Amino acid sequence: MKLFRRLLTSALWLMLSLSAAGVLAVIGAALYFAPGLPDVRQLQGYELQIPLRIYTRNDKLIGEFGEERRKPVDFETVPKDMVQAFLAAEDARFFEHPGVDPKGLARAAVELIASGGDIQSGGSTITMQVARNYLLTLDQTFTRKIREILLSLQMEQILSKQEIFELYVNKIYLGNRSYGVAAAAATYYDKPLAELSLAEKAMIAGLPKAPSALNPLANPERSLIRRNWILYRMRELGYIDQSAYDQAVKQPITAREHTARVEVEASYVAEMARQFAVERFGDKAYTGGYQVITTLDSDLQTEARQALIQGLIEYDLRHGWRGAEQTDIPPSLVEAQDQTQKEGLEQELGESPEVIETARQAARSSQTQISGVEGDVSNWLKVLERTPELGPLKPAIVVSTDERQMRVLTEDAGLVTLDWDGLKWARDYKSPKWRGEVPANAAAIAERGSLVRIIETDDGWRLSQQPGAEGAIVALDPQTGAIRALQGGFSFESSRFNRATQAQRQAGSIFKPFIYLAALQEGNMTAATVVNDAPVVMSDMGGSWRPENAEGEFRGPTRLRVGLYQSRNLVSIRVLQTLGLDKALRFLEHFGFAADRLPHGLSLALGSASLSPLEMANAYAILANGGFKVSPWYIQRVEKTGEQQPLLEYTPQVACRDCREGAEETRIDGKTYPLAPRVVDPQALYILRDIMRDVIERGTGRGALDLERSDIVGKTGTTNEQRDAWFSGFNNRLVATVWVGKDNNESTGEYGSQAALPIWKLFMRQALKDTPEAVPERPEGIVTARIDPDTGRRLHDDQTGGVEEIFREGNLPDYEPRRIDSELEDSSGSQGTGTYEAIF
Repeated sequence: MKLFRRLLTSALWLMLSLSAAGVLAVIGAALYFAPGLPDVRQLQGYELQIPLRIYTRNDKLIGEFGEERRKPVDFETVPKDMVQAFLAAEDARFFEHPGVDPKGLARAAVELIASGGDIQSGGSTITMQVARNYLLTLDQTFTRKIREILLSLQMEQILSKQEIFELYVNKIYLGNRSYGVAAAAATYYDKPLAELSLAEKAMIAGLPKAPSALNPLANPERSLIRRNWILYRMRELGYIDQSAYDQAVKQPITAREHTARVEVEASYVAEMARQFAVERFGDKAYTGGYQVITTLDSDLQTEARQALIQGLIEYDLRHGWRGAEQTDIPPSLVEAQDQTQKEGLEQELGESPEVIETARQAARSSQTQISGVEGDVSNWLKVLERTPELGPLKPAIVVSTDERQMRVLTEDAGLVTLDWDGLKWARDYKSPKWRGEVPANAAAIAERGSLVRIIETDDGWRLSQQPGAEGAIVALDPQTGAIRALQGGFSFESSRFNRATQAQRQAGSIFKPFIYLAALQEGNMTAATVVNDAPVVMSDMGGSWRPENAEGEFRGPTRLRVGLYQSRNLVSIRVLQTLGLDKALRFLEHFGFAADRLPHGLSLALGSASLSPLEMANAYAILANGGFKVSPWYIQRVEKTGEQQPLLEYTPQVACRDCREGAEETRIDGKTYPLAPRVVDPQALYILRDIMRDVIERGTGRGALDLERSDIVGKTGTTNEQRDAWFSGFNNRLVATVWVGKDNNESTGEYGSQAALPIWKLFMRQALKDTPEAVPERPEGIVTARIDPDTGRRLHDDQTGGVEEIFREGNLPDYEPRRIDSELEDSSGSQGTGTYEAIF
């Protein structure tokens, strides 16, 4: 008995000691962390504001970012059963505990120990989640957890339970870029809160745990389990009766994505503007009502995007079928439910077998029949709902094949039949230059349950696929450098990598004009200077280098004009060699090329520099505007809702051919702009531009003659093994650069004239439609002379033949010596002159 008393006494003392230690630990933590805690009172004046919006220069919406908060939800406007759904899902004792639930924390601790670090049920109360979302970072540390607990205790002393819950339902992230219950109701159901069904409210309440993994659009099978578990909890907690429960758990998934449509598709520029706003204004950019007006032209942006998409689709048709995006997709939600992964749903499935059974029943109630399709296709429809369209490519699921026909199911167009004319192109892709045979039948292309893409053409529907090559197009106003159009890839939805600004790709031959311009201006060469197009072996890039022309042939002595429009590699190398590498590098800096990013070797002449399409477009803008150094820009101004004046407005340096020498500014459309410095001699540039016209008329850019304009010039480019295909061209009013390649740097199998030039033509045909031709005036000091095309020397008036060439006055070539005709000398008595006229 004495032993029992001693044990009891010891146990009591141990409990008291542990309790005292716990209290002291809490007090110690509070004293230690209190000075660094944010002020909870700031939540009382918390304002939920307006999202960041991005516009074109003519006020067309291209993007919206952040939390749309213009109508925050009051606690009184949240339906009672929605409040109860969140309590059942997240914190059933919310209205009872003081901000921290010891039972929940203890349960989380036990699970942490039992599972070796994996918590299934969590331990955060709604109050703790508010503290984390509003006042703390989201890093997973014990220090943050302690601060979260202390803040929650403070919060409960200052704010009412209703105020805390209101903050929670307005801030919580619920997937698909929706924050707060009102935004989620609009995003998933296009309804106000009051019109949501009980099942829909439970679905939204299930999202905070894992907004992506439990999303009804992306993962309908998992979201059903989560939703029905919440309904089960609501019944067990007495929030709903059996009748309401029975009805709700059987409801099919009714969620669909409802988002505001932008007016102009320019996602890559919208993302550029978003990054700019965040760098400038921080996280307030998303809530402060900022409006960013870009330099984009709505019409040009639309044309550029469509041209790139169409060109890449046409490229893809030439290279073969790479197969379906997915295969063996179960048609019904019941089948998909049986196959779904249960990881992450252990708590929901472990509480009662009733949850999985009701989820299966709900899946059965989602059965959907489509006329002409046998069986339940509810899962196929869900897959189609959550699979984004990529430009004009619509997702479709193969229903059946019949010899040379394929029937596919689409979300909007329903059942579509693809005839053989829309299928026979689908020869197996083997390599960039090799396709298999024409498929024997439709079944050889794709089988039932496969996810494919289709596109509507003038001749009906055709099988398609996401292109195997990517691309970018940039269009600038050469006078100001303003970006008028930019598309950084085939589809922003499939890849946010902006190839127009972020891709560093070898420029190839579109870089050559700058080497030739340097030779004309700095090297005292002329368009008639003869350079030998012959084999050469050089030491460069750490070893022996044997450059070749694209065709592998050499043509001997070649004039600069011919060397450029025929894109002769050996001519370009010898031009750079004669000019001198250091002189060329200094000259190239005028075009925005950083010398430390350019190869310091003769390969520079072939475009071995890795540059972005935007950098190339800007360099060509300087060629287009008469030689003035402009820089690319896209933020025109930033405004803020309620402010009368712009927060910032950009004023670029602009080119001005007609301004008097020494002028420092000019006026355009009533606004004053500083003048950009002239960095190129106008005479040398005029000669280069004339040579580049030959690229269009008789060189690698002949395809541009389709536009039937005499004012456009440009240059193609293709890099080693056809990894990059380029075309850059312009007139006085607009410059555009197109790049086509593969992100993994594999070969495209095509030259710039095949892959890039057609896209440039598609764009420029529409961009220059109904605009007059804009040919630059011939500057003073340019003269014309007749030359021998073989030697580049001037011909005397009495010498026949030859071709016309233009020169800078004072930089004319020597005359071609007269040939001696002995018979003429003897008959005329003018020995030694070679002419008959010499005797007169």
